Order: sequence, then C-alpha cells, then structure tokens
Amino acid sequence: MAIIEATGVKKHYDHGAIKALDGVDLSIEPGEFVAIIGPSGSGKSTLLHMLGALDAPDEGTVVIDGADLAHERDLASFRRRSVGFVFQLHNLIPTLTALENVQIPLVDDGTRPVERTTRATELLRRVGLADRLGNLPTTLSGGERQRVAIARALVNRPRILIADEPTGAVDSENSRLIMELLKELNRETGMTLIVVTHDPAVAEQADRVIRVLDGRVVTEAA
Repeated sequence: MAIIEATGVKKHYDHGAIKALDGVDLSIEPGEFVAIIGPSGSGKSTLLHMLGALDAPDEGTVVIDGADLAHERDLASFRRRSVGFVFQLHNLIPTLTALENVQIPLVDDGTRPVERTTRATELLRRVGLADRLGNLPTTLSGGERQRVAIARALVNRPRILIADEPTGAVDSENSRLIMELLKELNRETGMTLIVVTHDPAVAEQADRVIRVLDGRVVTEAA
C-alpha cells in the first residue's frame, strides 16, 4: 500500500488564474527515495506542500500514511505525527543550542523533558554532532546547521521525511555529506524520503525522479 497517494490534485491561486497544480496523480511507496525536479514556477513547491500536509488541494485527494487529508481537522498535529521537514534554510532559533533546537518539536506533544533530551542527544550523535550539543547556531558551520535541522526533523520519528533543497545553501563537500546521511537514514530506518531539488547530481541518487512542469507530472524515471 502506498504511503502517499495523490489523485487528481489541483491547486489554483489568484481566483483560478494561476494553476499551480493541474491534475496531479502520484503514488509513493513506503521506504522509497523520490526526487522531485522542475524549473522555478513548475509547481514542485506546491506539490511538496500537498505531500507534506502543509496545505490542502482545491480539488482531488491526498492520502498520507492511510489518512485522507480532507478528513483531518488538525493538519499541524497530523504533521507532527507523520512528517518531518528539512528546508534549504535551516530555520534554527539563534538563541537556543543545537540540543535545544532539536527538542522543539517535542515540547508541545507531552514528551517528558528527560526523554526529549535523550532523543535529541542520540540524533545529534547520529548526525555526527556529539561534540556540538551546547553550541549556538552562530558557532556552527552551514553544513553543521543543516545537520541539526535534519536531527530536528527526525526527533518525532516520522515515517516520511521531506527535504526542500536540503543542499542548496552549502558547498559541494557538505552537499555530499548531507546526501549520504539522508540516504543512510532512508536505508537503515525504512523512512520514506522525498527530496525537492534543482541539482541533477542530487536527483540522480534517488530511486525515482519525478519531473514537474506547468503544474503536472510530466515524467517519472527509475
């Protein structure tokens, strides 16, 4: 059974003048690593919002992890349970340490402080930052900040990780390290990985590449 199923998804803006998505059908299997590519304005970011339960379609259905989003009253709670996000800009809180930043998604879900600390510490070790727990973001390199963001995205143990241009703000060496980390997590945990990218070198590492153009899926290649 697919972990994400989009059927006839449409999303329009400006009273229908802008067709960001124009009838997208898409299925993603559990544990799959999928890259979504397309030029600026193609609709790939809007598609990401649909697949990550950040927004709802005007028409069509999106089913994520067995839940039809049309019937989910609280999308924020749903996202916390099922989806982790990594963005091009890490969006870390500058006044909090790496350890504190990673714990943020757990603060409102009832997780005990000791459990929050344990899980965040384990994940920072997993991403190679065991010696940076107490560092503020301003004292970390760009690649280190992005690895903190990856740990934060994983702290709720989501079944799906969506990464929007995760290597767009780092150099080539850090890009390589980040992609190796994401692929390793995908293989070891069985987590579904969806990466939106402009970089062909990133896309070619995926199990499948989905190309979006003018609000439609135009090609899918293994």
